[in-house]
Amino acid sequence: MENFAKKMQQILEGAKSTPSILLHSCCGPCSTSVLDVLTRQASVTVFFYNPNVTARDEYDKRLSAQKIVTSQDFPTEVKLIEGEYEPEKFLSFVRGHEGAPEGGSRCELCFYLRLKRTAELAKELGYDYFTTTLTVSPHKNAELINRIGERISAEVGVAFLPSDFKKNDGYLNSIRRSKDLGLYRQNYCGCD
Repeated sequence: MENFAKKMQQILEGAKSTPSILLHSCCGPCSTSVLDVLTRQASVTVFFYNPNVTARDEYDKRLSAQKIVTSQDFPTEVKLIEGEYEPEKFLSFVRGHEGAPEGGSRCELCFYLRLKRTAELAKELGYDYFTTTLTVSPHKNAELINRIGERISAEVGVAFLPSDFKKNDGYLNSIRRSKDLGLYRQNYCGCD
């Protein structure tokens, strides 16, 4: 398996100037340690886009936690863009895959939907890269997410920054930082 964390570090260290990154974020807790890493070497805007969270009250709790995180002090200023709340788009996109197990075809479609929208916005707004917090979770397949990101990069025409943010204690740091900030931590990914 490719070392995506090492590959990301090589890309960031090789940049001629401070790269700009549009970071898809699934939630505030996952973005904590990811922002700790990325803001040391890049200008980062968080894109909170999660149509897979179909319960509005759950979506609002996660967005609130994301706002707390982006208001913290990081080596560089972090901006936040709230994506559209469109659970009907997610439900339509994964139709026929509702019974797929966690990590199966429904998840793959969900990753694609969220990363594609992130890439489109990154291109529209002129970011150097797009990436996602999803790889910080030990429950998510970093190899699959990176493969989808590269495919979308070729489709949309904006660079994907490979990652495996769970490496180097990224997941453990996200838990610690979330507790320190008193963040709401959900116990499921988002779709019902």
